Amino acid sequence: MNRKTLVLPAVVGLLAPVLAACGGADSGSGGGDAIVVGTTDRFTATKDAPAPLDPAYAYDVGTWNILRQTVQTLMIQPKGEGEPVPEAAESCGFTDSGSERYACKLRSDLKFSNGDAITAEDVKFSIDRARAIKADSGVFALLSTVDTVETKGDNEVIFHLKTADATFPFKLSTPVAGIVNPDDYEKGKLREGFSVDGSGPYTLKAETDGDEMTKAVFTKNPHYKGTLTVNNDKVDMVSYEDADDMGTALDKGDIDLMTRSMSPEQIQKLSESAADSDIDLVEIGGLEIRYLAFNTDAPEVKTKAVRQAMAQVVDRDHLVSEVYGSQAESLYSLVPASITGHSNSFFNKYGEPSVTKAKDLLAKANISTPVKLTLNYTTDHYGPATKQEFELLKEQLNDSGLFDVTVKGAAWDTFVPAERKGEYEVWGMGWFPDFPDADNYVAPFLDKDNFLKSPYTNSDIINDLIPQSRREADRLSAGKSLTEIQDIVAEDVPLLPLWQGKQYVAANTDITGTAYVLNSSATLQLWELGRGVSN
Repeated sequence: MNRKTLVLPAVVGLLAPVLAACGGADSGSGGGDAIVVGTTDRFTATKDAPAPLDPAYAYDVGTWNILRQTVQTLMIQPKGEGEPVPEAAESCGFTDSGSERYACKLRSDLKFSNGDAITAEDVKFSIDRARAIKADSGVFALLSTVDTVETKGDNEVIFHLKTADATFPFKLSTPVAGIVNPDDYEKGKLREGFSVDGSGPYTLKAETDGDEMTKAVFTKNPHYKGTLTVNNDKVDMVSYEDADDMGTALDKGDIDLMTRSMSPEQIQKLSESAADSDIDLVEIGGLEIRYLAFNTDAPEVKTKAVRQAMAQVVDRDHLVSEVYGSQAESLYSLVPASITGHSNSFFNKYGEPSVTKAKDLLAKANISTPVKLTLNYTTDHYGPATKQEFELLKEQLNDSGLFDVTVKGAAWDTFVPAERKGEYEVWGMGWFPDFPDADNYVAPFLDKDNFLKSPYTNSDIINDLIPQSRREADRLSAGKSLTEIQDIVAEDVPLLPLWQGKQYVAANTDITGTAYVLNSSATLQLWELGRGVSN
């Protein structure tokens, strides 16, 4: 069977991308051998991060790929487009006109994977636990608008919010709001290691090598009750050292599907070999963004003019075309172009790259040149092209004559603790949305308790603009506040957006459900996969 490239574009407009129902979306049969999925994500328990899979700690796409399969949430992002729908809940909704009281009724006979009954008290315990632990990953900030959690009987949970928050249903669909068993998770302490116990569609068995999980074995949970149809009995997720090893495993038949992160060269090769390959390539519209973050207290970049000059010099179009080609596009805001509320604030302020304008900015601020900087990046989390991207950024900045830049790479388990401790002045990060709304591209970076631990604060954004945008149930009406936020970011440059990219999955043609294996937040939905014949 010839391979087809299936393109699933992100919609410009409302809340979520539309995943078109096309080849690879057919239901497959359950049973049979495990479906084997390859990834380059690494899962390591370290002294700095001993509890990588605790829902109260985990806050990256790799660990959420584990939790989405195993920990159930009250709400869930739908298979296609639109707002979240009930999952562990039978129904949920705001019960007041001000969007400050949100009530959920649980499904009957909900059980954890060990057979223990789930009650409203377990939901309250789980939410309160994540809020109280306040892990340094910053994931607890997704629940920052919660004031108190109330229960009524065994099956009703009521969330009293501090302020109106129209995005709250989305937040209840994220793993930090996952329901955990108080028998397995201590109230005030993270659960170390790789054990996960929940009520999701799968149970997890982790295979480890020292402090690293090398394989995640997902087995269909017989006690699961929810909205999902599980099309397989077992999925193995295998971690590979790099994209080349993962691609070789797919070619040899050792795995059935590979996902993040493929190299640009692999994607290009697959897209060009339509007539000769038995592999389906699925392309999903890009909600991933990449950006530079600044420690605005660091002497090298404390002066705003330095950050503005970098924004004036960086040539996004050249960066994208040289490294990623058609797999990405230039980004001039933290909010991607396909999300309601996007504004090209950086282009509006800086226009085309200009060394002359950057030189004037530095001169007016009495900054001596060249400005010495180190750009830090992670070597093993965002794909093999990251090193090339940072070498090109270095070249652009140094060729201006205004900067003296070096680049330095580090493994993810070293990189994350270092940036959280403020050891870097400039570093590169990626962002996959927790949910597809503009709020999730501004609040995690700019609100109180931002996950980057950035010293940058803006009282107008925190006290006025973010709360204003959250009061708007019609997200189109939030545009004015969101545009103001993006304009402030372009002026102050606490972060420098670079590009937004597409997501890809490559699978053998007998694997079905690939069109829906990634949700609108680019996290895996392994229950969609089956074996059969894709179109």
